[in-house]
Order: sequence, then C-alpha cells, then structure tokens
Amino acid sequence: MTDWHILLDGSTVPTREEAGNKARGVALMRSLGLPGPPAFVLPTHAGRAFIENGNTLPDEAWQGAQEGVRTLEEATGRRFGASESALLLSVRSGAAQSMPGMMDTILNLGMNATVEKALAEESGDPAFAADVHRRFRESYEKTVGEAAPDDPYEQLRGAICAVFASWGSLRAIAYRRHWEIPHEGGTAVTVQAMVFGNLDERSGTGVFFTRNPHSGDNDPYGEFLPQGQGEDVVSGEVQPLDLEALRERMPEVHSALIDAGKVLERNAGDVQDIEFTVERGKLYLLQTRNAKRSPVATIKLSVALVNDGLMDPLVALEYVRSEHIAAVLAPEIDPERRATAKLLARGEPACPGIASGIAVGDADEAEELNSEDKQVILVSRATSPDDVHGMIASEGIVTEVGGRTSHAAVVSRELGRPAVVGCGEGTQAALLGKTITLDGETGEIFEGELPMRRPEFSEHPELQQLAAWAEQNRDSVGDEHPLLDFAAKSVKEGSH
Repeated sequence: MTDWHILLDGSTVPTREEAGNKARGVALMRSLGLPGPPAFVLPTHAGRAFIENGNTLPDEAWQGAQEGVRTLEEATGRRFGASESALLLSVRSGAAQSMPGMMDTILNLGMNATVEKALAEESGDPAFAADVHRRFRESYEKTVGEAAPDDPYEQLRGAICAVFASWGSLRAIAYRRHWEIPHEGGTAVTVQAMVFGNLDERSGTGVFFTRNPHSGDNDPYGEFLPQGQGEDVVSGEVQPLDLEALRERMPEVHSALIDAGKVLERNAGDVQDIEFTVERGKLYLLQTRNAKRSPVATIKLSVALVNDGLMDPLVALEYVRSEHIAAVLAPEIDPERRATAKLLARGEPACPGIASGIAVGDADEAEELNSEDKQVILVSRATSPDDVHGMIASEGIVTEVGGRTSHAAVVSRELGRPAVVGCGEGTQAALLGKTITLDGETGEIFEGELPMRRPEFSEHPELQQLAAWAEQNRDSVGDEHPLLDFAAKSVKEGSH
C-alpha cells in the first residue's frame, strides 16, 4: 500500500474521507469475509490533486494505479491486456458522501479486438465477448468523450481522468448544492476486477435493500436482471425482475444474498443498499451503503431499527428532518374524488406522496417553469444523472421504463419527490402538457389536480414514538428539533 493507492483486501478498512464511501464499503465487505472481486482505490486526495493540477493526473497517482493493477493480476491470476486469461476492470467514482449516479463509471475496461477474441474462446460464446466489447466502447466514448484506444493502459488513464473530472460536472455540482455537500472533498476512483452478469443463464445483476426503502416495511426489497450488467439496472433503461426471480432461478444465491444483507445491516446498524452480480451461479457483492429512503420510510425505519436494537434513539432522531415530517403529514387525495377521477397511467410506486402539476418532458424545461413558480411533473422515458436539476425543480417524477431501484427511483426517494416508474412506452407522449396528479404510494396517475385531505398526527404511530423520544432527550437534541412541536401536540391530543 502507498499513499497514492490503497488495496481493498479487507486487511484494513479506510475511512470514507480517505477512500470514498464506495471503496470503504468494498474493504468492509472483504473484512467481514463476504464475497467480492479484488479491488484498489486511488484516494480522494488524488482526486483533489487532479483538479488542483488543472485536470491533470499526478505522476504519483498514475504510478499507484499501475501498482494497483499488478495486485489485481496477482489476486486473479489474470493479466491486464493479455491475449489469454485477460483481466478486465471496472472504474468507478466514490465520494466520501454517497452521491448515487452523479459521477461516472466505466465497465469492461481493457477490451480490444485481441481480448475479445480471447474472451470468446475462453467463454465459448463469441456473442458474449462481442457484447462486452460493445458495452465498453459505448461506455468509454460516452464518459471520456473519445473513442477508446487499443492500449489497455491508455484506456485506464483516460477512464481515471474522466472519473476524477466528473466531480466537477454540472449534475454533481447541482446535487452537492442541493444537499449542502462541500465542493472541496473530491472523489476517489475505485478500480475492481470485472465479474460478468451477462455471461450465461446462471448470471445476472441486481440491487438489494435489506428493508423496503419505499414503505419502510421489514422485507427484502430489490430487483434482479438475468444476463445483465450493473449499469443496466440502475440506469432504468431496462425493466428488471423482482428479487423473487432470483430466488426462483438460483435459490442458493438468493439465500446467500439475504444472509450477507443481515451481516451488513447488523454491522452498519442501518438499512443497506447492496449492488451484486452473479457469474455462473456465484455471488459477488460490489457495493454496500446506507440506503436512501423515502420520507415515510425514514420515519418508519428509524423506529424499527431502534426497536430491533440496531440504532440508538438519538441516532434515529438525527435522521428525521422537518421535510420528512412535512411529507408524512402532507395532504392525501380525497377518497371520494379518487373514485371518480380519470386514471391516465399506472406504474411501479417508487416514492410515496402526492404531487400535482403540468407534465413536462425535459429537465431544463422543468427548471425554467419552476423558476416561474409553476408546479411541474417531470415525465421522461428514464432519468439520468444529467436530469437531477430538473428532478429537484419538479413536484414529482414519472418514467416510462425502469424499476424500483433505477436512477429515478433512488434519487426521488432521496429528494422526497413522489415518483412512479415503469409506466410503459408511450406514457410521456400521452401525458405531456396535461395537468396531472400522481400517487407515489399506489403508482397511479390521474387527470387534473385532485382535491386533498390532510392526515392527522395521531394516524402515524411511528411519528408519535419519535416525538416522544425527542421530548425525552430534549437536552441532547436541542429545543429546535422539529419533532418537539409534535411532541407537545401529541400530549395535547392525548389529554382530550
């Protein structure tokens, strides 16, 4: 290990500030004996040096990357750029604070015509090798902005520079501004040996939450895409299957995934969001992080984790912000009007809540109309990191494709924007320009702006419990904690 690259073998677990949240998660999983491909990280100070040097990679960082590749070769028995048993790499960003989908990733790095031929012979499937090469070319060109060179080390340098540079992208800046994340932190770059979810019928990829981040229920929640790679699921460009499909196809893999989730949840004391790949029936864990969750789930899970002995009440109270309370107590569609309303579309509920506004199909338009104090709903085929500014400006989000762990779903939960995803092709054209109301709890989209009713505080027992804890710990949480007003209200209602 040197100061310019850190081996993520689990012998030590670096801090988030030092190595980024993603790399820390990789090292943590390895330290717990959980299965994952070998990896190393170029730490955040290398990312800061890159930016300070005018987006130029320091020589020390490049030397660290080359040393890191040699450790992966030793760990896998493969050679980077070799004509036989070639090592392919993923290159991923990772800031100290998780920023889902905001920065860049390149998979299958190291591919060229020679490696494609070797991979075809090794796998016995030329179509698979061609698919890996195609995915790499498209990803590299999109991320780096130029055609991929043949030399794998030139590819690696280009990818590292692009990922470091993505810290300064407009979408990343907009995200940090919204969440008040300092701009000085920089990102790390995690480099990991590839495993292939697109290899055969006993391969696939998915995202798994140890508890439901939409509703807050204590149930496994996630999606699985047979013969796919990780970016397929999170991009929302394809429609994955429910996690139950993994249990039906490979019950032993499903069981191992659930068990790993329990280990990681106990270790973190929090709900985990886990990315995984299955290659020829073998499970690999690629990432774990504290799950982004809807406002409703934030309230419900905070109480459940305390009751399960995984979280202290004071920690639970730190999670709860005024906007979470407002969202939980936000107006609901009047039941009588719902019964007569015209249903325009239906999809997967991704973040609970009600939102009304004019359906627009472009993130820039959503931001512009929002600046004119107009309420809008962003309706698109699928959202990408480039749409975050429009998602922030919208009252709610609708997509034609993508599932409950797609970019649109994850970001909408973090933003607290009601969302419905996977409504089907043609939804955007059918809704654009109309005033609509979406229900992120049921997945329904209605015509017009429907009248509402406001729920009572007494209808939310978890909110009452949190308010009671806030009152009991007033000296620790401070008089300004948003739950304290509701604690007083709860006492007042209980006296009647």
